[in-house]
Amino acid sequence: MSNVPHPELVPVELDDFQYDNRIVRDFAIATILFGLIGMLVGLLAAFQLVFPGLNMDLPFLTFSRIRPLHTNAVIFAFVGNGFFTGLYYSVPRVLRTPIWSPVLARLHFWAWQFIILAAAITLPMGLTTSKEYAELEWPIDVAIAVVWVAALINIIMTTINRRTEHIYAAVWFYIASFVTVAMLHVVNSMALPISLFKSYSVYAGVQDALVQWWYGHNAVAFFLTTPYLGLMYYFLPKAANRPIYSYRLSIVHFWALIFLYIWAGPHHLLYTALPEWAQTLGTVFSVMLIAPSWGGMINGLMTLRGAWDRVREDVVLKFMVVAITAYGMATFEGPMLSFKNVNAIAHYTDWIVAHVHVGALGWNGFLTFGILYWLFPRIYGRPLYSQKAANFHFWIGTLGIVFYTVPMYWAGWVQSSMWKEFTQEGLLKYPNFLETVTQLKPLYFLRGVGGTLYIIGFVVMIYNLWMTALKGTLIATETARALPLKAIWHTEKSEHWHRRWFERKPLTLTVFALVAVAIGGMVEMIPTFMIDSNVPTITAVKPYTPLELQGRDIYVREGCYVCHTQMIRPFRSEIERYGEYSKSGEFVYDYPHQWGSKRTGPDLHRVGGKYPDSWHYNHMEDPASMSPGSIMPRYGWLLEDNLDTTTTAAKIRAMQTLGVPYEKDYDKIANAELHKQSKEIQARLRQSGIKTAENKEIIALIAYLQRLGTDIKTEK
Repeated sequence: MSNVPHPELVPVELDDFQYDNRIVRDFAIATILFGLIGMLVGLLAAFQLVFPGLNMDLPFLTFSRIRPLHTNAVIFAFVGNGFFTGLYYSVPRVLRTPIWSPVLARLHFWAWQFIILAAAITLPMGLTTSKEYAELEWPIDVAIAVVWVAALINIIMTTINRRTEHIYAAVWFYIASFVTVAMLHVVNSMALPISLFKSYSVYAGVQDALVQWWYGHNAVAFFLTTPYLGLMYYFLPKAANRPIYSYRLSIVHFWALIFLYIWAGPHHLLYTALPEWAQTLGTVFSVMLIAPSWGGMINGLMTLRGAWDRVREDVVLKFMVVAITAYGMATFEGPMLSFKNVNAIAHYTDWIVAHVHVGALGWNGFLTFGILYWLFPRIYGRPLYSQKAANFHFWIGTLGIVFYTVPMYWAGWVQSSMWKEFTQEGLLKYPNFLETVTQLKPLYFLRGVGGTLYIIGFVVMIYNLWMTALKGTLIATETARALPLKAIWHTEKSEHWHRRWFERKPLTLTVFALVAVAIGGMVEMIPTFMIDSNVPTITAVKPYTPLELQGRDIYVREGCYVCHTQMIRPFRSEIERYGEYSKSGEFVYDYPHQWGSKRTGPDLHRVGGKYPDSWHYNHMEDPASMSPGSIMPRYGWLLEDNLDTTTTAAKIRAMQTLGVPYEKDYDKIANAELHKQSKEIQARLRQSGIKTAENKEIIALIAYLQRLGTDIKTEK
């Protein structure tokens, strides 16, 4: 008999390694800190719609500047850091290996916080691209791309060096999120810089709108949804002490979700100048999305089978159940809003604000809170300081969501109904847009009350977690032992195909995920860019004059797109109210587009020539003087600040590079043309009794506003 032992009986030494809880702690603190700041900024913005004077006549506190700060802070600072908190805790544990590069993890943490601080400084200063959820200027965009790819490499290498045979579902969602967000960010952020703080999107008009909402919708999908689904797949089973309900359902959920989601962006542009075929594609895939979305919700809720009795007592499970329910509500409502007949009612109204906040406050907020309540006792080695305080947070937070969303749903119905109502004589019943706004003030106030309740709960959580940390001691590292991958690797003939082809091969999973998410964008964008008939040429449309171009940049800087649209849809009510519906060829020189997504104020696409120059001057100085009851803040600094004309030539050259047909060497005479037009406006203002210098910013803004919608001849 041979003395050689059987291979299966050869002893294999276990590897010792450490889980790093410090990086988890640091991201958790950043989540809490920036979450509180982002929500307080949102609360200030909410109450400014009731009390416009809350900006104290300071440009950097004006609603149109702090609203992008609020959205960026909540999305990328609160939810982003929340995702990274759960990521750096769960990935090493499901893969039974330490993070591949602690240096890259540290770089990820500090660079991400630096990016957030850069956003917090630049956005209130008016340094913005005006592309919603992607407002940051090009140097910050470059930093985001570098940091994001570095984090992706770290996660993939950690997955390759794992000590488990298969990759758990949570990691599938993490990898797909990183890959897709990188693709979305790079494509949407393509810009031509003209200075350190100013750039122009390389896309214009219809193409820019399509790329922006391909990004905008999927930023929600792959930053607010899929990463948190990964967190759900890890933390919910841990909190419930139950395995995930269905492995096969998780496979269908993952692949169907990432493939279908990427096509749905055009449903944000229904009834606009976007080609009809693209709108239809967006609607079809949006409706199909309900299947995988609810599949994920069912998988989460069914995981609690046999543990529902614990939900009454366990505050972590309470937060998670409400979070998953909110996810189900939002992902049912989203496909419904993509139906054209529903979209015609809801779009541009506060209904969309309510829809978004069901997801943000319920799904992202409550799941983050549940994870933090679960994590802190474990990384600080002691029970949660106060279960009563945590339960108080749960109930006041839930009440806050109700007080926030119900008034906004109501406001959406009020807006749409009043905008579209006609008298028996066939005239608009409410021709003055402000008649709608005045009806909404009580609802906006209630929304602010809801936000206040939600933040009170947040503050209670901060105190509870702070005391938990003070009473305990951070467990900086946890030692674990596991067999090396080569010692446990084996293949069974009956092994599920998904395990064989994807869960064993992280690079294959990554590549296939990239292919799945790239297909939809390519099918929608390539024809829109390459086939001229998608954007018919209108010969009457001419490039902006130098003064109008400068005025447009002021419009962008002040965030006017936040409250005003520039897209008149082909509805009788909108044509009667604003003028001829918008044509795709009118926007070919708009880098980027300014179609907007919300009408807190009226549409401006046909505002050119509607009012005299003096009206615009007085309106910016004191909106209520021209529009009694207006909730628009004063923009007095535009009347005082001088227009910077040193950038005019560079802006003209940038436009020429992008294809705008200015004549050769026009940049050399651009400022002369600018001064000529500004003196004409100054003269008209003087005739109206307004004395102002011709080099003020208000002159340029008036030039831009008076140009809007005047290129084509329209008849009432």
